[in-house]
Amino acid sequence: MTSQNRLLACLMSSAALGVALTGAAAAQGVEIVADKFQSRVVAADLGSPWEITYGADGHLWVTERKAAQITRIDPTSGEKAVLYKFEDAYTGETAHEGLLGMALDPAQNLVYAAYVYDGDAGEALDRRMRVVRLTHDPASNTLGQPQTVIEGLIAGDDHNAGRLKLGPDGMLYLTQGDHGANQFGNFCKHVAAQDLPTAEQVAAGDVSAYQGKTLRIAPDGGIPADNPEIAGVRSHVYTYGHRNPQGIVFGPDGSLFQSEQGPKTDDEVNLLQASGNYGWPFVAGFRDDQAYVYGAWADAPDCASLTFSDYEIPDSVPKHVETDWAEDFVEPMKTFFTVRNGYTFHYEKCGDMAFICWPTISPASIDYYAADAVPGWKNSLLVTSLKNGAVYRLGLNADGKSVQGDIEKLFDSQNRYRDLAISPDGKTIFVATDAGGITRATDGGTSNQMANPGAILAFTFGE
Repeated sequence: MTSQNRLLACLMSSAALGVALTGAAAAQGVEIVADKFQSRVVAADLGSPWEITYGADGHLWVTERKAAQITRIDPTSGEKAVLYKFEDAYTGETAHEGLLGMALDPAQNLVYAAYVYDGDAGEALDRRMRVVRLTHDPASNTLGQPQTVIEGLIAGDDHNAGRLKLGPDGMLYLTQGDHGANQFGNFCKHVAAQDLPTAEQVAAGDVSAYQGKTLRIAPDGGIPADNPEIAGVRSHVYTYGHRNPQGIVFGPDGSLFQSEQGPKTDDEVNLLQASGNYGWPFVAGFRDDQAYVYGAWADAPDCASLTFSDYEIPDSVPKHVETDWAEDFVEPMKTFFTVRNGYTFHYEKCGDMAFICWPTISPASIDYYAADAVPGWKNSLLVTSLKNGAVYRLGLNADGKSVQGDIEKLFDSQNRYRDLAISPDGKTIFVATDAGGITRATDGGTSNQMANPGAILAFTFGE
């Protein structure tokens, strides 16, 4: 399919940006299937649950970002038990700090966790990210013996990403965001997503160039010998050119999928390839010159005296349309959503929080549905949305590496959906909700009142 045809398909599939199911989808009974889910609240009053994983022990393992603790929850009764609290975590004031990703290795009774901490021993604040390994004692259901895997990763008050997975190859995969550079209060900060580590930095253990990357890390923190060489240098970097990749998941065949938050358009679902460049900040979504121009605010000589705007780029700020950037990059599998030039991003109903009404969903996680339990769902990707309080289902083609058909929107509510887990039988989708923030209200405006703040919800399919 040509780039022009891909763009046309994206524009047509998201024309109303509501992902409404019509025509063939309704005829195939997709809406009827969605209506057969029953919902319930499993647990509430959690300190901003961020990661939720269905453990081999039949319990839900949850990281509470703000509470900086790992909690084990009985999926039936909702009974909670705190297994470990990170006393040195920096939880900050934003939704990007504190305890983030977690990966379980039940075969070795190990748990890996990523969190933000203050790297300055004095009064100054130096946000950094650390990955640690904890040992689980199944008899007492306790975690302890923390060992540092990697630390010193630069963090910020925005776009820290921080999703962590243990791959089928035994390696750790950790996402790193661009820290909100080039926007809002960070608009004079350089976007480092295209910066690659030098041989000198690798030799010195300098990890400052790891921003806007997916990292592949050996369990002992080292650089795997089979990591890709990028620009002649082998480091922890597996892929680069990312904005805020908060979701990664492995498919049954080892394929690695990623969800990534875009700017005003073009959230992405990507298939990660070793050494792949995913285009940020020069490209958002497809390289189509539609509704996105990279205004490099940090490169403006008078940046410190400017006022940031999402709608107007001052003359002193260098501008780059997507086709100006001639580097090879990996296109996304799917976008939420691609719109044409001239699209109106101002929405009266959203007022000062206009970003909630933009044609993006703010994907926070991604999971792979491989079961037969729900008709038509086998081999689908499930993506959670912070802005819409919904789960989006993307069916995969037979090759497992491309998306087919329309996107299905599920479990719509006035919440911020942070992560999800799937029960072993495939019948229940567990969703973790943010304790606060801004989301789209049921009337189409904005709200900071969540229907289920800091909760674990269960959506169970029944014939």
